[in-house]
Amino acid sequence: MKKVSLFILLMVCMFTLSGCLYPENRLAQNQVPYPDQLASVQSAVNQYKKDTNGLLPIKTRDEKTPMYQRYPVDFTKLTPKYMSDAPGNAYESGGPFQYVIMDAETNPTIKLIDLHTTDKLRDVKLQIDMYKDNNTYPAIKKVITDGVYMLNYKKMGFKEEPYVISPYSHKNLPIVMGADGQLYIDYSVDLYEQLKKSKKQYKEGDDIRDLLYTNSPFVPAYSLPYTVKNGEPVFKTNNH
Repeated sequence: MKKVSLFILLMVCMFTLSGCLYPENRLAQNQVPYPDQLASVQSAVNQYKKDTNGLLPIKTRDEKTPMYQRYPVDFTKLTPKYMSDAPGNAYESGGPFQYVIMDAETNPTIKLIDLHTTDKLRDVKLQIDMYKDNNTYPAIKKVITDGVYMLNYKKMGFKEEPYVISPYSHKNLPIVMGADGQLYIDYSVDLYEQLKKSKKQYKEGDDIRDLLYTNSPFVPAYSLPYTVKNGEPVFKTNNH
């Protein structure tokens, strides 16, 4: 009887452990933007567009929504006819990526927003809002250019200056504030690297952010416009 009980206990432990480990394995796999997953969504979107006389399977967003977040894929319009389910790494499946469509009017192309960046910005904004409750305005360290500000995070109670990990270079990217009071990711480091590699010629006033997403699955979400000046990336303002 004791042997039977011990056997049952061991079996329960094995199932419990396998049940715990399996989701972890799936979670690890779903942290990667696999090309075949993007390709399957692209194929589904292309077929949907063909069958609906040019419509796209997107969620409705206001025209004021920044272009990189304006056309999120609506997987409820794609499943189950065009694909069995949303990819495992998609937000809708509990993954860390938001599938979006770029160049919606000319050449609808599937790209990704890394939601780790979204989570980080939300956490930073929450702490800034707590500071503003008692001080009305966030603490400004310096003006970077017209309408772009470096914040004094130390004064606002941060233990260290917050940053976002770049989906392109995996470097630490600063967080700045725009004239609208919203937080943005400063992609200057990544843009500088891409400018050095690019053969495309940009002139002052051009928005150069396409350097980041043209050859990458990721779009530079939560970014301000950038242009080029003296061969280096700068925030695009009314002055350039």
